[in-house]
Amino acid sequence: MERFLVTGGSRLAGEVGVPGAKNSVLKLMAASLLAHGRTTLRAVPDILDVEVMADVLRALGAAVDRDLTRESLSIDVPARPGAAADSDIVRRIRASVVVLGPLVARCGEARVALPGGDAIGARALDMHVNGLTKLGAVVDVEAGTLVARSSGRLQGASIWLDFPSVGATENLMMAGALAKGTTVIDNAAREPEIADLCAMLTAMGAKLDGAGTSTLVIDGVDELRPTVHDTVADRIVAGTFAIGALMTGGDVLIRGGRADHLDIVLDKLTTAGATVDVRGDGFRVVADRPPRSIDVVTLPYPGFPTDLLPQTIALEAVSEGVSLITENVFDSRFVFCRELLKLGADLRTDGHHVVVRRTDRLVGAPVVASDVRAGAGLVLAGLVADGTTDVSEVHHIDRGYAGFVEQLRDLGANVRREPPAAR
Repeated sequence: MERFLVTGGSRLAGEVGVPGAKNSVLKLMAASLLAHGRTTLRAVPDILDVEVMADVLRALGAAVDRDLTRESLSIDVPARPGAAADSDIVRRIRASVVVLGPLVARCGEARVALPGGDAIGARALDMHVNGLTKLGAVVDVEAGTLVARSSGRLQGASIWLDFPSVGATENLMMAGALAKGTTVIDNAAREPEIADLCAMLTAMGAKLDGAGTSTLVIDGVDELRPTVHDTVADRIVAGTFAIGALMTGGDVLIRGGRADHLDIVLDKLTTAGATVDVRGDGFRVVADRPPRSIDVVTLPYPGFPTDLLPQTIALEAVSEGVSLITENVFDSRFVFCRELLKLGADLRTDGHHVVVRRTDRLVGAPVVASDVRAGAGLVLAGLVADGTTDVSEVHHIDRGYAGFVEQLRDLGANVRREPPAAR
């Protein structure tokens, strides 16, 4: 378990590239199971979760080859994949549950262990189960494993999601792509990563309408074909560097960042005092004044993303004024606040709200990354803290940020990766 040592006082300045999105590529990898043959994904980030998902696919009989130089990934799927995903691997990341829909659609059976992942609260699978049941599958939980079976081809159905769940939307539209008849998903998630999966499925021969809207209509086809697909840029990585630029009084050009995927985030940063210049190859964030406080409410896309909440709370800890942050997506996202308090932040949590007041100064201390985004938020806080912040459990950060230390160092930050501290 390595750690990051972050010494504060540096200003982020320069250029940084944005890789393909973690929240998309894992689902694109699962979608490859829908077709026999070789699918190639490009703009694949070099992150830990990609290798874990690759192990999930290998356990199902697929051959997976990565080319880190070209940032590509090739997946050779057999004529009939295995139905049982390795439980030890699946429990490492929650995104692995999206193999459920493709497997039951192609094989008539899927056995997927209840997934693990970040410690940010309960993420019930009820909508996945209810949707697959409407498509004709029988779903049970057997000894900690979700088991879905279909005696024949899945049947198209009308499905209403109680909440615009990204994972449920992805699972159900992949299952619906090979179902007989028409599947309609209402109150579907609208994230750019959903649109990215829709684009890949369409290239594979699926008939989908409504990408980017709350209603998806899928006319099932008999079979799909492998394809080559470019992963959409990671808006959360782009947003993290944008927030870091504002926190440190920096000037960062975020190449490959999609400003249109971060409308509300960049609007909030502008209100907080940043200047945002949108360009054809990305966008630039310049901060020439101390940040001002902003209020933030997380909501499903196109609302403010929950995955940028810890980074935003870190920003508010050094912003003039008082801010109210409201979390509406995950029930334990504020675990991060306990760690930020160790650095001297002035904040108070109450249910799904946190009130943050500017502190005179943050002071480096040992802290623990409890999830991917909490880890990134702690690193950003360390950039503006006095002394050195020791961030442990950084394998969480590695799950979502490719070469995070190297990118920050290229921007002028004093950050290094070290072995675990001696006990």
